[in-house]
Amino acid sequence: MNKKIGVFLGLGAALFTTQATAQTGWPEKEDLTFGFIKLTDMAPLAIAYERGYFEDEGLFVELEAQANWRVLLDRVISGDLDGAHMLAGQPLGATVGFGTEAHVVTAFTMDLNGNACTVGHDVWEGMKPHLEMADGKPVHPISAEALAPVIDDFGARGESFNLGMVFPVSTHNYELRYWLAAAGIHPGYYAPQRGDTNGQIDADVMISVTPPPQMPATLESGTIHGYCVGEPWNQQAVFRDIGVPVITDYDIRNNIAEKVFGVSNDWAEQYPNTHVRVVKALIRAGHWLDAEDNANREEAARIISQPYYVGADYEVIANSMTGIFEFEKGDVREAPDFNVFFRYDATYPFYSDAIWYLTQMRRWGQIPEHKPDDWYMDIARKVFLPEVYEQAARELIAEGTLDASDFPDFDTEDGIRPVEATTFIDGIPFDARQPTAYLEQFEIGLKGDEQP
Repeated sequence: MNKKIGVFLGLGAALFTTQATAQTGWPEKEDLTFGFIKLTDMAPLAIAYERGYFEDEGLFVELEAQANWRVLLDRVISGDLDGAHMLAGQPLGATVGFGTEAHVVTAFTMDLNGNACTVGHDVWEGMKPHLEMADGKPVHPISAEALAPVIDDFGARGESFNLGMVFPVSTHNYELRYWLAAAGIHPGYYAPQRGDTNGQIDADVMISVTPPPQMPATLESGTIHGYCVGEPWNQQAVFRDIGVPVITDYDIRNNIAEKVFGVSNDWAEQYPNTHVRVVKALIRAGHWLDAEDNANREEAARIISQPYYVGADYEVIANSMTGIFEFEKGDVREAPDFNVFFRYDATYPFYSDAIWYLTQMRRWGQIPEHKPDDWYMDIARKVFLPEVYEQAARELIAEGTLDASDFPDFDTEDGIRPVEATTFIDGIPFDARQPTAYLEQFEIGLKGDEQP
């Protein structure tokens, strides 16, 4: 059962005065309900709540766990939720009309990285003979080339090789596909223009949707043979001894928006002051989560381990949240940037992050027709709202809550990450200003006017 939690401000709210009050004005809507999925990267919402950052902005907030990403998106669009922890691709997918069509926007990136790909023990045993080893342990990152012989064996037996991800426009779907395709394994195309939204055309593997908390059990049952998901559901597989994480998304592609805080465009236009104040609270939460080289992460892990947040054991959550990650049982490695909540300008909604997701939608057919380069930027500007973020950040600076050095230089920032800020497992550089040329570089994927 979902549990709602909230803070009552009472008469104290009437006495709330800061410099920001004059700049932003009082929130048009004070009573808010935000949705989330039980993943560690919902942490900024939990921290903003638990540390009183929402309260500081005159907001009465309830946080409510949702059954799955589709329900969460539908409830934001319908107005049942004021906003939510969302997959970075959800506002983009909805706005371009893949699946549910609605104009959804974001002014805040909740985190970078935070996912991994896990396989069952039988698959792992099949991969191990094809791995490079050093001191008795696999050399990371592990290429999906080691998975190809296992997939071939399944095919020779007349069996499909099944993989799980959490939603068609999820980061996990695109990361899993990127990893597979970089090794010459075709993950399949979508063809929405022909009513085909399964994403399995020409596929060497079958990729389907499984809600995040159900991933370990679905793997254990044999329904899927591996999955890509956020934490704590990869480390859960290790602790339950039912699977082995083989690669993190940091090694597939790093430092692109993972989750965002999404609202409907109608909501953003109706409640602009409220929106800025929500972003202010979330910025403070992200800053606290990364402060002093992750010094607060143990406390954060204990907070979100509670059943009404993520509801997994503290030890499982703490593995990735505190900067380590366990692969094969006992193979624990440092992973300081597995979860990033503030550094590297993590909270800023970069247009280039939006454009990368749009290129992946086009690559795999979710956007079925060729689009010119300026279309990608137009959609990015329609969905990602750095101007709202900037207003929130400038007010935090003016209040003395955070420093200007904590943020991008807003006088020069153009919304495009430097090309060298993100690396990819196949070594192909991403230039957000040339998305068409970027897509032409891939051996597997739609190019030009191609349609599946």
